[in-house]
Amino acid sequence: MPEYLAPGVYVEEVSFRPKSIEGVSTSTAGFVGPTRYGPTVGEPELITNFGEFERYYGGIDGLRFDGSDEETINFMAHAVRAFFDNGGSRLYVSRVYQPINPEVDFDGHASFSVDSPEAILLRARFPGRSGNMRIIFAVKAAPSALSGSVAAPQLRGLRQQDVVYIHSAPGAGTAIDGFYDVVGSGNSLTFERPGATTINQSQLQPGDHSVHAVTVSVRVLKPGRFEDEEVWSDLSPHPEHRNSMHRLFQQTPDARSRFLTVPFAIESEFTSGAAFVASLLSQDVQDALVESVMSDDEFRNLTSPPGAQERPRAAQLETTYVLAGGNDGEIPNPQAYRGEEASRDPNSGVFVEASGLRAFESLEDISMVAAPGHSFRALDDLAADQARWSAIVQEMITHCQIRMRYRVAILDSPDDFALSEIRNFRGQFDSTHAALYYPWITVIDPLDPDGRRQIHLPPSGFVAGICARTDVRHGVFKAPANEVVLGAISFEKLLNKAQQDVLNPEGINCFRFFDGRGYRLWGARTISSDPEWKYFSVRRYFAYLEHSVDRGTQWAVFENNNEALWSNIRRTVEDFLFNEWRNGALMGTKPEQAFFVRCDRSTMSQNDLDNGRLICLIGVAVVKPAEFVIFRIGQWTADARD
Repeated sequence: MPEYLAPGVYVEEVSFRPKSIEGVSTSTAGFVGPTRYGPTVGEPELITNFGEFERYYGGIDGLRFDGSDEETINFMAHAVRAFFDNGGSRLYVSRVYQPINPEVDFDGHASFSVDSPEAILLRARFPGRSGNMRIIFAVKAAPSALSGSVAAPQLRGLRQQDVVYIHSAPGAGTAIDGFYDVVGSGNSLTFERPGATTINQSQLQPGDHSVHAVTVSVRVLKPGRFEDEEVWSDLSPHPEHRNSMHRLFQQTPDARSRFLTVPFAIESEFTSGAAFVASLLSQDVQDALVESVMSDDEFRNLTSPPGAQERPRAAQLETTYVLAGGNDGEIPNPQAYRGEEASRDPNSGVFVEASGLRAFESLEDISMVAAPGHSFRALDDLAADQARWSAIVQEMITHCQIRMRYRVAILDSPDDFALSEIRNFRGQFDSTHAALYYPWITVIDPLDPDGRRQIHLPPSGFVAGICARTDVRHGVFKAPANEVVLGAISFEKLLNKAQQDVLNPEGINCFRFFDGRGYRLWGARTISSDPEWKYFSVRRYFAYLEHSVDRGTQWAVFENNNEALWSNIRRTVEDFLFNEWRNGALMGTKPEQAFFVRCDRSTMSQNDLDNGRLICLIGVAVVKPAEFVIFRIGQWTADARD
């Protein structure tokens, strides 16, 4: 209560309206599975287009598991592409990587060790064959910073921790050519490098010497058909410079964006930028740099007769390193898909971030989960494949139904399954939070330059996109079915009505081709044996209602548990459900037929009140899809009486 102690006017804010509930998003998906590159632990980054996926997780090129030369289709990349093509707009990706030698540090990371007096190691930031990248270091020398007269030399534009190349003209009193670190500031600059004499500013004379600030540009070219090169320009070789390449390419960046987008790290023991750049660049590049900073007279004398040699080209000022040893690991097992919870090692004290499905648990806005490609035939042993598929499906069901509750799992059928096989596969599961789709979808392989090769892709990426598209256009209460599958040119198996008559009652959602209507998703059921949760749209809509009410009523916790609070909660929930009814999500011609909300003495006993429990009972008449549209037609005679 406010205190009124002195006479005066007191203006206070009060609320005359009940709290409101805002509906949560239902169109955000989470995909888990192997990719070509990218982080394997930690909270996944939100992706809003396929270009971001390529930048964070590599392109659409295939994967090679177990070090094999046989390439496997990159199902995750294709699924992400299908998700956005079919109407999806928000996606999280949790990369699954299972190392071949887990006891080896940085197993699967490509690397290159530069031969130098001090250690320089170039290492791919993440494991994967895509880490076998080409790294091109290009050196650039600015015009000389030394000017003025012999009596009054001046140095302009240099700062402490810059790296410079000092060039001595023929006939200069002191030959001091080489890379140097700039030390000091203002008018008292000195130049140092390990193993060389320190040069004072007073020793430099215009005409005899030139001082060129040196910067390095870095280009990265990853292997792959569609991978664009990445470039970072005008970086300083000095470890302490504010624009240091060491800070940009450090093993543990201080910014999340750098962690995701800078693909490799430089591990170096150098403390001198001059010594570092001298070791990093090949001798040919250093010789070309010398030629590039020579005066015209010096260069003509060097290349006599004049015109016998051109100035060094840009390619001559580049040193290229190729990382090697990166691999895509083994075929991920169910434990890799499940992942590990975030924890701290009790012995080393190192914090290990979450991975796999566990990485999705800190993200509240995910409503759909899929593991594209988990059900492809990866082994020669079909029984081992089936055991792996079933275990991964169980992990997804547990994640959605037990651990997170407000999510649904979109399950892929195994590829190239006959009707009897998919029925046996479906019979292993019973969940109100999952839906199974069959068969796989045929598309044109984007990696085929002729555009003729066809590949089969798992349905989950397409289905998640269709769900997101339906949610935006109609609402989550609309069944994501009878929708065109964008990007499909066929299906792995073309089903007819008789075949779907067998599959549909068992909760296997089919894709069908209809002449004149194209390729469509033609099923909207869960894999539950409970008829109350038969339809996928009903399950998703209740998850939406429950999550919205959960998030929108957190303000009530620790309020006084009395009639005023009960009335406020009733009004809050009724207003929310009234809007849902007006939007067509609930049955009934008036609100009383669509829902009820009870929160009073009839829903709570004195024991509940004594134990701090507020119980609100909500009933809704949700709309269900018209799965069977029936027209009954009979003969009618012209003289029939009413």
